[in-house]
Amino acid sequence: MAFATWPRELNRTAGAIPRDFRRNRRTGPGVARRYRRVDAMDLERVGFAGLGSMGEPMARNLARAGIPVFRWNRTPGKTDQVADVAELFARCDVVILMLKDADAVDAVLGRGRPEFAGRVAGRTIVHMGTTAPGHSRALEADLVAAGAKYVEAPVSGSRVPAEAGELVAMLAGDPGAVEEVRELFAPMCRETVYCGPVPNGLLMKLAVNVHLTAVVTSLAETVQFARAHGLDLGLFARVLGAGQLASPILRVKVPKLVEKDFAPQASIANVLANVELIAAAAREAGLDLPLIEASRALYAETARLGFGAEDMVAVVKALEARPHPED
Repeated sequence: MAFATWPRELNRTAGAIPRDFRRNRRTGPGVARRYRRVDAMDLERVGFAGLGSMGEPMARNLARAGIPVFRWNRTPGKTDQVADVAELFARCDVVILMLKDADAVDAVLGRGRPEFAGRVAGRTIVHMGTTAPGHSRALEADLVAAGAKYVEAPVSGSRVPAEAGELVAMLAGDPGAVEEVRELFAPMCRETVYCGPVPNGLLMKLAVNVHLTAVVTSLAETVQFARAHGLDLGLFARVLGAGQLASPILRVKVPKLVEKDFAPQASIANVLANVELIAAAAREAGLDLPLIEASRALYAETARLGFGAEDMVAVVKALEARPHPED
């Protein structure tokens, strides 16, 4: 699929500092310094729905950047600041959604129900979660018909880069709508890339995840191989990190595999949902992706074993549970 020409003004990275940006003090371990406009939009009216593993640190980074954010979560008790979702939309002109799936997005918006038009009219909806490209395309049509603006903005990264404000956002939608909210991404993202019309942002995210899934799944097999042969895993990590395969994802995931740390950054269940979206999009394009199909089977197997809430590197548990070839 050909991507639209990217307007030059929309392809700024979060690290670029225009003259009308100022330093914004933020504290905390691993938190990168960010900037925001002095002549910013009315930031009193920004809402954030979805305070899960990714959404909570993203909303916190917005607040640290001096942006008053009204937070709300579908599950009570996660520092939500408004009584219900209707109040969130009533108080906010821009509403950021970082929700689990398409059903959650539609439920929060009231899509398909009488309250939908009144809830979204006159507002800009920023969808930062990962849903099927077809869902996003239909959602944009419904929102525009109801008098709202829509920006698709899925992110690449897990909880660690979310906490550090180091996500990468892939923006899609009407260029004017994207430009209106572009500055909001700086506290959350290291870089933003304009990908053209909806659903090119989500297609870009899924394309990135084809590679990410293959890399982490392969890494789990690699560590299992090294452990089975009695190699010094500290030396193994050193050699891997010194070579051409070194990357930020390896620096995060290798220690987790070596130390058998399965605390979730991106969970098995979340990765499996993404792989299902990739497989569906591949079928629509008439593609055969054998690595993704193998990964989908392995992540599904890991989830069936009861490890769905653990980090994606827990696929190694499914590999370990399989009968030994000599058995």
